[in-house]
Amino acid sequence: MEIKLEHSHTREAIRARLARDPRISYLRDWIYGGIDGVITTFAVVAGVVGAELPSRVVLVLGLANLVADGFAMAAGNYSGTQAERDDYDRLLAVERKHIAVVPDGEREEIRQIFAAKGFSGDNLERIVGVITADESRWAKTMVVEEYGLAPTPKAPILAAFSTFAAFILCGLVPLVTYLGAGGLVACVAATGAVFFAIGAIKSRWSLTTWWRSGLGTFSIGMFAAALAFWVGFGFRTLFNLSSG
Repeated sequence: MEIKLEHSHTREAIRARLARDPRISYLRDWIYGGIDGVITTFAVVAGVVGAELPSRVVLVLGLANLVADGFAMAAGNYSGTQAERDDYDRLLAVERKHIAVVPDGEREEIRQIFAAKGFSGDNLERIVGVITADESRWAKTMVVEEYGLAPTPKAPILAAFSTFAAFILCGLVPLVTYLGAGGLVACVAATGAVFFAIGAIKSRWSLTTWWRSGLGTFSIGMFAAALAFWVGFGFRTLFNLSSG
């Protein structure tokens, strides 16, 4: 049985692949925005239906939620990603200063880091020599190995755009299906389908089967949606009791 590999391992293919810039994944940002967009927009629909409010309230609150909450999430993701980049730059500056002031100490750190990985003797000293021969490579190695940061930080604007785009695209589904099809049943079915699709798609980047990943995301999302409905229903019951 022939085993299918993800990429070629010829010398030319390896050289071409390694020559390209590392691919930065924004999968988390898309998944985060998509799931939150569906949940929060469906929460508006379910809450309004549970409280037996007019459909126009769904339209107003749903659109307001899409724009305001989507932008808020994008802004939060931008700020968080920028903070990670700032932390990377700060630690890079710290390591460069330490290399300039106490190079022997920083060289010993490199030695101990790679000794812990199993290198020893002449092989270890060659690794230390190669890494410390270039100050930029030396400092970047320390940031990754000593502090555990990603070697290639994400771009804040791309992270924010990914979250916002996924939020809008997925968040429109509950709103459009409820108003277009004119019922909660169609909205629930479409919302569940989006949850399942998000889970199934993200399985491409995991070892979990597509249907298991889809069901997992479906279960989480529908639980949140049901919670939103019962909150709205509970408020309606409470207000009816109060008025009575």
